[in-house]
Amino acid sequence: MNDVLTQVHEGLERTLARLKRALAQPSIAAQNLGMAEMAELLTGELRSVGFSVESVPTQGAPVLLARLEGRRPDYLLFYNHYDVQPPEPVELWTSPPFEPTVREGKLYARGVADNKGAIFARLAAVESYLRARGRLPVGIAWVIEGEEEIGSVHLHQFVEARAELLRHALGCLWEAGGRNATDRYEIALGCKGILYVELRVRGAARDLHSAMAAIVPNPAWRLAWALENLKGPDERVQLPGFYESVRPPTPAQRALLAAWDYPEDEVRQLYGIPAFLEGLTGPALKERLLFGPTCNICGFHSGYGGPGSKTVLPAEAVAKLDFRLVPDQAPEEIVKALRAHLDAQGFTDVEIAWWEGERPFAGDPERPFVQKAVRAAERVYSHKPTVLPLMAGTGPVHLLCGQFGVPIVTAGVGYADSRAHAPDENIRLADFVQGIEYVAAVLDELEQG
Repeated sequence: MNDVLTQVHEGLERTLARLKRALAQPSIAAQNLGMAEMAELLTGELRSVGFSVESVPTQGAPVLLARLEGRRPDYLLFYNHYDVQPPEPVELWTSPPFEPTVREGKLYARGVADNKGAIFARLAAVESYLRARGRLPVGIAWVIEGEEEIGSVHLHQFVEARAELLRHALGCLWEAGGRNATDRYEIALGCKGILYVELRVRGAARDLHSAMAAIVPNPAWRLAWALENLKGPDERVQLPGFYESVRPPTPAQRALLAAWDYPEDEVRQLYGIPAFLEGLTGPALKERLLFGPTCNICGFHSGYGGPGSKTVLPAEAVAKLDFRLVPDQAPEEIVKALRAHLDAQGFTDVEIAWWEGERPFAGDPERPFVQKAVRAAERVYSHKPTVLPLMAGTGPVHLLCGQFGVPIVTAGVGYADSRAHAPDENIRLADFVQGIEYVAAVLDELEQG
């Protein structure tokens, strides 16, 4: 691939300048900030490389669909998103979140790891391949949505409109991935699903003096008691039937787990914890991380949380929860079980204010496209990558690919301390360059049939 790699390195300064322009443009879906501007910027960048670009409307942010033909009629799917997380707390950033800054070989900015860095690595790989060889081996259909960080709430509208295109893709390069805590490259073939809910309890019509707690119900206590009924000290989720639909890993997936050298010591050190939950270690830890469903309290708010004291009886209590789901759990079934369980325990006053969810998908390592992607990673990273049947996080994999039987592999440019969603989000420039080379190597593998 020397011809392609020469183009990659000759164009690197131009590529970094493009990436920095995109990072300087806020695109926060949760705040509807800069979304149209980011979509317009990306449309121009894609067209400059030769893609045709269609802005597919949804009831939320538009989905960009970019197309480029190849020598063969087959086509590869790329999936990315142009929205980013809010930067708060801004005061914890070393440099402003939307002023991309290079320090000690790392590029810092909100969205650089998740996932504008991956977008521009792919763009550079395609452009370098075209400059070196004139045409791609297969076509590319590139889906870039604008609502991934708020649950891809309208992506289903795009999928319904473009289902015929999606179902015939030979494979998909997903948006995540990178190096783990021991610097080994990781490729995931799917992801967990999710059910995200907001629970709410209301008491008096307004906050009251806390002296009234003698005779007026406190919604914070009601919500705390309800939450206690969802999970026991043994870490088991107590919703009836919660585990019934859980499908155990296949033999091929178990083989991947066995081969996975999970960096336990490095992860504990990185997270600042003395041990994992319930003292888990070894094979049990790996299986729980990837194939264990969860019930997690993301946040709880009621009453006064400022400095000093305020004797108040709050009028409302709110908790946000997520359930990470594994094959074959379905979010719509879990939310029904949650409602039924709360009612059965006497918590009919606990409102499920809203919910959203995505189904899980675990991939098959024996698919030919997956094997080509693994070979490409070996060529670029000079070691056999860790291949995981799914990642512990969530994305719309089932919606976009899984339901159509299209295999996915992750292809990101992050590393274990990229701090996605946190202050000082960053990537290492060396990883960014190898991310370009990896996508080019996948194309080269497809060139060979």
